Amino acid sequence: MTTNPDALVRVERDMRGVYTLTLNDPKRFNALGSEMLDALQHALDEVAHDDEARAVVLAAHGKAFCAGHNLKDMAANPDLAWYQQLFAQCSRVMLSIHKLSVPVIARVHGMATAAGCQLVAQCDLAVATYEASFATSGIHYGLFCATPSVPLVRNVPAKRAMEMLLTGDFIDAQTALDQGLVNRVVAPGRLDAEVQALVQSIVEKPRVAVAMGKALVYQQRELGLEGAYQLAGQAMATNMMDDAAQEGARAFAEKRQPAWKAPHGG
Repeated sequence: MTTNPDALVRVERDMRGVYTLTLNDPKRFNALGSEMLDALQHALDEVAHDDEARAVVLAAHGKAFCAGHNLKDMAANPDLAWYQQLFAQCSRVMLSIHKLSVPVIARVHGMATAAGCQLVAQCDLAVATYEASFATSGIHYGLFCATPSVPLVRNVPAKRAMEMLLTGDFIDAQTALDQGLVNRVVAPGRLDAEVQALVQSIVEKPRVAVAMGKALVYQQRELGLEGAYQLAGQAMATNMMDDAAQEGARAFAEKRQPAWKAPHGG
C-alpha cells in the first residue's frame, strides 16, 4: 500500500505490517509546520487503527531529516493562541508516537534540528548515517527548545542535554550514538539495510510481547522504584498468560525453536 507520492507524508505498508512514513517537504527541509504535523498525525492514527501493524519507520525525503518548526511562519504569526495551537499540535504528534503499540524507528540522514531532533528523541529507536547531525538550535534565535527537551532528557544524560539546549550547537552522529540519542550509525549506503535488519528482528518477535514491553518501559520510567517493580511484575505475569509466551516457555524447556501460531510471531 502506498499513498500519493506528492503527499506531505508518504505512507507505505508492506505485507509484514511494517509502515514507512516519509516526511516529504524537501524544499522546507521537512519543517514541522501545521500542515506537516496534521499529515503526520493522520498517518500515525492510521497505524494506530491497524491491528496488524508491526513497526513504523519514520523517514524523510531530501537533504535534511527535519529542520523543526518553521521560524518564518512563527514570525509571521505573532499571536499567543497561534503559538499555543502549534505546540499543542506538535505535542500530540509526539505523544502519538509514544502511545503507538508498535516500535517507531527514526531513519535519520542529514540534519535533525529543534523539533526535528525532538522527533528523533521521541522515536523508540533511531538509526543514523555518519553524515547526520543533531541540534536543539532554537536558543540561537532566542527560543529555548522547551518541548524538544522533554524526550531529549529522557534519552541522553542531563548535562549533555542541557549543553545541547543552552548552546544550540550541533553534535555529530557518533556523538549522538555515544550519548544515547541514536542506536546505530552507519555509512549512507548502509542506512536502509541497517533499518530493515532492526525491523526484521522486531517483527520476528511476538506482537503482544512487543506491545506490552513498549508500554511497560515508558510507564515504569516515570515511577519510583517500588512502583516500577510492581508494574513490571504485573506486566510480566500478564504477558506469560499469552499463548506466544506459553509456547516460548515450552520451547525453551524442550530445547527447540518456538512454533508461533501467527506468521510473524503472534
